[in-house]
Amino acid sequence: MKTNSKHLGLVTKKFNDFFLVDFKNQENSGNSEKFLCKVRKSINFKNQLIYVGDEVVIENIDLKSRRAVITNLEKRKNLLVRPSVANISNIYITFSVEEPELNLSQVNRFLISAESMGVEVSLVLTKCDLISDKKRTFLLDKFGKWGYQAITLNLEKSDFFNNLLAELKQKECSIFMGPSGVGKTTLLNMIIPGLKNSTAPVSNKIKRGKNTTRNVELFSISNQSYIVDTPGFNMQPLEVDIRLLPNLYSEIYKQVIDEEIKCKFRNCLHLNDEGCNLNKSFERYSFYKEMIESSKSHYYQNQED
Repeated sequence: MKTNSKHLGLVTKKFNDFFLVDFKNQENSGNSEKFLCKVRKSINFKNQLIYVGDEVVIENIDLKSRRAVITNLEKRKNLLVRPSVANISNIYITFSVEEPELNLSQVNRFLISAESMGVEVSLVLTKCDLISDKKRTFLLDKFGKWGYQAITLNLEKSDFFNNLLAELKQKECSIFMGPSGVGKTTLLNMIIPGLKNSTAPVSNKIKRGKNTTRNVELFSISNQSYIVDTPGFNMQPLEVDIRLLPNLYSEIYKQVIDEEIKCKFRNCLHLNDEGCNLNKSFERYSFYKEMIESSKSHYYQNQED
């Protein structure tokens, strides 16, 4: 049985030339229906590709075979490059506190990269059962000064996980990002019943995990809430306008906006600039300075090319 009606759907999986699209059954609100779709050949989306997470319009709906045709691509809010997924509302940067050991410089780069997306960013610390309560409190205080109320997970305390799950069910589309071996796959297996993605132990030689997930896919965890199942190592390439980097650090942003500090020049990068009045005593300043210098070198190199 076919219908000529149009429906707005969400691309939850992409493989070859086919797309798996979810849309809400208007007559039975809360139940999503999945349709296998292809793109109408006559449609040109201004040379844009369709990605998991995109909202699309589907027509020529066959209710019996669960097939349909994508006829339009809605304007997307954002697009992650690696992994390729659109319309993320929340990014959960995920790191383990041990096995592998916490790398603060790497944590910072992931956070700033996520902040550049302009979405809500949270920090998740896994394997907290491997550290003392004193160390956990120390880390909570440290990242609090960075501007993040870190979420700590302990396999021995289910309340921690249940609180995170309840939060995720209030978001539109969340994604966990972080290096391999920090427990993202284990976490997703707990969040998505029946997922059963394979996990791999941390390598003793290179001290990081092996990639175990391959395909990007969205899973519904509540009405209108989705979570992204992603490939192993995923980090958005950091290509931020050097002038915007100060806005991505809460320690700098708070001084400029809340405390209304004034530097001599409006485009001050807060390095050794003349007339800079920024208090540079915060912990992440060394990371910030390193990223500014790296961005400047990359900029001038591109200018020469």
